[in-house]
Amino acid sequence: MKHFINLRDIPSKDLRKIIADAKKRKKLREKLSTLEVDKGAPLKGKMLVQMFEKPSSRTRISFYLAIKQLGGSALTLRSNELHLGQGGESIADTAKILSTYGDGFMFRTDSDKKVNDFKKYLNIPIINGLSPSSHPTQVLSDVFTVEEIKKKPISKLKICWIGDSNNVLDSLIEASVKFSFRLNIGCPKKFEPKKKIRDWVKKNNKKIFLYNNPEKAVEEADVIFSDKVISMNDKVDKKRKIKQFKKFKIKKELMGHAKKNCIFLHCLPRGNEVEDDVFLGENSYVWQQALNRVHVQKSILLYCFGKLR
Repeated sequence: MKHFINLRDIPSKDLRKIIADAKKRKKLREKLSTLEVDKGAPLKGKMLVQMFEKPSSRTRISFYLAIKQLGGSALTLRSNELHLGQGGESIADTAKILSTYGDGFMFRTDSDKKVNDFKKYLNIPIINGLSPSSHPTQVLSDVFTVEEIKKKPISKLKICWIGDSNNVLDSLIEASVKFSFRLNIGCPKKFEPKKKIRDWVKKNNKKIFLYNNPEKAVEEADVIFSDKVISMNDKVDKKRKIKQFKKFKIKKELMGHAKKNCIFLHCLPRGNEVEDDVFLGENSYVWQQALNRVHVQKSILLYCFGKLR
């Protein structure tokens, strides 16, 4: 049994193995319809319990499709429907029930502590579908997408992030260490990554490159990532924060400072951090990026269930 909580805790060889498996599985599904089961139905009879404390579109749908295509089933819950949320049942007791009924647990939460508490008490694997400091399933899928489009290892590419420092960026930073790629981060000084993640990078003898000038950050970039400036449950003066990021808005002019064939990716949902002519432009691969969540999450499930080929 293996958990999938943070990229930093998973060996690079295992992350690479997940991506390789996802590549094979995507190719094998080219002629299959959405709910047709993969050959061999490797997770037949298995049930994934999904619990959401925060809104979700892509994570919810992609994990549902992932387990179904592997021959299993999914049960989707909201914490306010359970005794955990309304009746004050402990995480330990809820974990015992989940371990009794389900074979795996995917959790999207507003608390890193809850993820670790569930891990402590569960007897089944837990997958972090998003927490305040991590979005590992999103970023591993993004690595897959970059390599699929660019047709080369991400270690040979220059990756750039423009925007706020959030859970997606934290996982992208972890990926930059695990996959050894250069990562430029462009954001206002006040919004640079936290000391904890930067110290972890140094501890692993790696570097990330911080720029408070967006044009400098994107120079010679092969890929530009972004995310909403105002995240879910962001308790800030929103108008003021948007103003602080004004010069970091991704426009065609900014893309012009990157390589000519630079691609744009965005984990969605989008806000006003990117203009339509970039988001909907020919160098944008956001819809392919979203679709790839299904393929990579299938391989993550197989990894956690000990069935990765």
